[in-house]
Amino acid sequence: HVQLVESGGGSVQPGVSLRLSCVLSGHSRGSNCVGWFRQTPGKEREGVAAFDVLGGTALYVDSMKDRFTTSRDDIEDIWYLQMNDLKPEDTARYYCAAGRSIYRPPNWTDYGWYVDRGQGTQVTVS
Repeated sequence: HVQLVESGGGSVQPGVSLRLSCVLSGHSRGSNCVGWFRQTPGKEREGVAAFDVLGGTALYVDSMKDRFTTSRDDIEDIWYLQMNDLKPEDTARYYCAAGRSIYRPPNWTDYGWYVDRGQGTQVTVS
């Protein structure tokens, strides 16, 4: 039974940093790609960043790559999203999601590719 649990969200002022964590458990061989997504009410869920284990690279949407960093603790199987200089438009519920395929996702921003998903953690910037 694969489980992802996010934490680290909160209510903060603009300019502050937060680090979100995603603990992945129950995955027999680890995931090859863990993505971070966010969603606000009335809007579609959007990709924020992902970590491609096969390539050992972090992936970002262009609008966030200067402020957000994703990384992993491969011993503890914890995935992180460091968010700096937060802005009110970053307010959203943030989710992590993990794939089970042995291959990279063709499009890492496609939430449907990720089989296992967390419940999310709320980030409010105001």
